[in-house]
Amino acid sequence: MFELSARWKEVLPESSIGLLVVKSARNQKDHPDLKSARKKLENQLRSRYGSMDRTTLRATPVFASYDAFYRPFKKSYHVQLQLESVVFKDKTIFSPSALVACMFMAELETGLLTAAHDLESLDLPLIGDVAVGTETYQRLDGSDQTLKEGDMFIRDQEGILSSVIYGPDQRTQINLETNQAVFTTYGPPGISKAQVQEQLEILESYIKIVSPDAERSLMVVL
Repeated sequence: MFELSARWKEVLPESSIGLLVVKSARNQKDHPDLKSARKKLENQLRSRYGSMDRTTLRATPVFASYDAFYRPFKKSYHVQLQLESVVFKDKTIFSPSALVACMFMAELETGLLTAAHDLESLDLPLIGDVAVGTETYQRLDGSDQTLKEGDMFIRDQEGILSSVIYGPDQRTQINLETNQAVFTTYGPPGISKAQVQEQLEILESYIKIVSPDAERSLMVVL
């Protein structure tokens, strides 16, 4: 179902991708128990990071690893920016649906970049790859995007699902009819396999709040 390309293994041998596949995970707008978990997480994040400034936050090991990957592309790590809005600006964690909210919550708890896709929209197998700079896809907002050389991305047999720098695609996005989902976590150099595994387990625990009958079909880190 999932493999890494030869180029990935040559160019980014210290990087990893984690994959979580869940079935019978009925999506919905929101869930009362998830609202409570979101509020609890927001308070925990403010307690954990509230005494830091932006520079100190960026220097923490997880964010430093992502910052090192983003910097050559002249981009800022958007998960850190989202965390700053929660911690420093008292924003709430917002999402268009419960399954996507679970992903956002796990991202903010661990700092690890994750994307979500509707399993039934995929043309398997999935392949983790490194861009040469000519690959194109349609981003979540519908705009066309050409990848930058060296960006990490995941593709199926039809096209690109997501890239680290530019985010998820429109074609395979999760919607309110989704009940089978695939979550992918990118681990650049400096992020261990154990950290990626933990991210997927935390994400699964949030999904269980929304859909107690959800079944893990696959959890793997390559």
